[in-house]
Amino acid sequence: MGFVYGALRFDLGWAQEVAGDDAAAQESWRQARSELELFLKEEPENDVLIGNLALTNMGLGDKAAALALAERAVAMTPIEKDAADGPMPIEILARVAARIGEPDRAIATLQKLLSIPYEGALAANVPLTPALLRLDPMFDPLRNDPRFQKLAESPAPKKP
Repeated sequence: MGFVYGALRFDLGWAQEVAGDDAAAQESWRQARSELELFLKEEPENDVLIGNLALTNMGLGDKAAALALAERAVAMTPIEKDAADGPMPIEILARVAARIGEPDRAIATLQKLLSIPYEGALAANVPLTPALLRLDPMFDPLRNDPRFQKLAESPAPKKP
């Protein structure tokens, strides 16, 4: 459970990037990667740890490592075998794909996630919804894609 500090450093880096302090974000992510990699040696089958490391590498711009780690986490916890936890690594994969410039993969993954109930991978385990897609800056690279815009549309309110 010690890897939580590395995960929190990723979150700090993310907040720093959103606030416009890219240098501080990069430093936080470098520290997070160092911490998370140490724990990965001890817990090579921990998909949550691997997901956090994927996000950290994404922040550092290491596209190949981020994608490989995200795919590894998805393979470790297939949704067909674990409907409760399987979607979490899929969300990480969607986030990584969006940020590293793989919009087709990100959108296909988001379509899958929006079609199933699940607990989200970040924060308080809130799943992605159309409203959160509109707000979450991790998906900014997809904003101009009409497919993403369609996913981010709120469903029409049901009339009584």
